[in-house]
Amino acid sequence: MATMTNAFEMAQRQFDHVASLLKLDPQVSELLRWPMREYHMRIPVRMDDGTLRVFDGYRVQHNDARGPNKGGIRFHPAETLDTVRALATWMTWKCAVADIPLGGGKGGVAIDPATLSTSEKERLCRGYIDHFWKYLGPRQDVPAPDVGTTAQMMGWMMDEYSKLVGQYTPGVITGKPLGGGGSLGRTEATGHGVIYAVREAMKYLQMAPDQSVAAFQGFGNVSQYAAIGFKELLKGKVACVSYWDRDDRTSYTVSHPDGVDPRYLISITDQYGTIDKNKARTSGYVIEGGDAWLTKDVDVLIPAALEGQINGESVQAVSKRVRLVAEGANGPTTPEADEVLKSRGVFVIPDFLCNAGGVTVSYFESVQNDMNFYWTKEEVLDRLDTRMTVAFESVLEMAINDKVYMRDAAYMVAIARVVKAMELRGWL
Repeated sequence: MATMTNAFEMAQRQFDHVASLLKLDPQVSELLRWPMREYHMRIPVRMDDGTLRVFDGYRVQHNDARGPNKGGIRFHPAETLDTVRALATWMTWKCAVADIPLGGGKGGVAIDPATLSTSEKERLCRGYIDHFWKYLGPRQDVPAPDVGTTAQMMGWMMDEYSKLVGQYTPGVITGKPLGGGGSLGRTEATGHGVIYAVREAMKYLQMAPDQSVAAFQGFGNVSQYAAIGFKELLKGKVACVSYWDRDDRTSYTVSHPDGVDPRYLISITDQYGTIDKNKARTSGYVIEGGDAWLTKDVDVLIPAALEGQINGESVQAVSKRVRLVAEGANGPTTPEADEVLKSRGVFVIPDFLCNAGGVTVSYFESVQNDMNFYWTKEEVLDRLDTRMTVAFESVLEMAINDKVYMRDAAYMVAIARVVKAMELRGWL
């Protein structure tokens, strides 16, 4: 599909644009456009066949003026220092726009986890913590799951950290399994947060949710629960989802004439988001190329996979019917594509606002770990709904009052909060 985009260069370009709108002091801009700390470790792991493999592991801490760094750990073959830098930067803005007292961090390992056995994954998870544990902690930097990692993997990491520090420390990692310090509602959090933001945008745009049709890119955790939410909470129609097939090493789009049933597709999807094509076809689903999701005649596009998917080239294929783009993924739309969407009057809910549900419930998990008192699922999702609604309203108000694009408004809200925290701490 798309031309490859350097995610960190994109994150810096987005920041530079808003820094100029805010007339930010150049010295402050220089501090914020680069991470404060970066770590790159070589992690040796003994494989099941007795051989030794060495993996590149990363952890980047962008800014902790508002609180401990927070951000997931990705296991993905295309992981680089630049992708981790970008994601850590976006996490700073995400926590700030959601008004959560945390900073931005991110981690990753360059590996396709589907190529590892369960025991190899566990050894790699523990090896990651063995190398990075001195730079992590409930008051320092709190990782979480991301692309290619799971709750179980977070459980192994938390256990390894607890062994190294000599005490049970559930708050060092969020997204843990239930019964192992995890929070109810965490699995659905990011996807449901996307839908809460979509609901608020539809109110503003005067769109009828139950008359709307959406196309989703990706079918991992975020897309699965966003699709469920769109169908069940908003009563809308899911036209299609795309997914990466780890067996064919290519992507496909799955659609159905009567609309997709996300719960059925989840039942025939493995832990890495690969849908069983044969079972889907047998149930009347149509399998198309991986880019087909982008061209569907729909009202809403929800990119919920990797960065740079809607770019200057691919945006030309987007249907003129599309009124709303909700960025479930981090950095799915490039600045070139933004210009095209602006010119068409498409309303964009920017990534670090739209997908802030995950980090919000991760924050809730940390709070529950600290209290050693856990909330019901309904309490968690109600609190999430409130937080997402308030965050959306603050960005929309900025966009309307300053007559700026929603992405610029989200950055303006977030950057102002981070700069204020830096001033209060005497950094500036």
